[in-house]
Amino acid sequence: MHYLLIYDLSPDYLEQRKTHRDDHLKLAWKAQERGELVLGGALQNPADQAYLLFNSASPEAAEAFARQDPYVKNGIVISWKVRPWMTVVGDDPAKKVYPADK
Repeated sequence: MHYLLIYDLSPDYLEQRKTHRDDHLKLAWKAQERGELVLGGALQNPADQAYLLFNSASPEAAEAFARQDPYVKNGIVISWKVRPWMTVVGDDPAKKVYPADK
């Protein structure tokens, strides 16, 4: 199952992240190496949200990531939530769904 970790970022996110970016990226790459984190990054213009895609049996991996994230701990992320995402198309969807005429 896929889960989206959705971050709402502080208005000064781009300035504040500099101090904590290396620690945030270390945490992210470790989660990726464990096979939990598939993709992650911030939206642009404006940089007001970030999305991290997790692949796991439950939302716990994404929730644990957020609780450990220096961005969350230091107020760069002003709120976060985890949402299940039923992926149906792509290289590794949770459930492949094809059109009726395939």
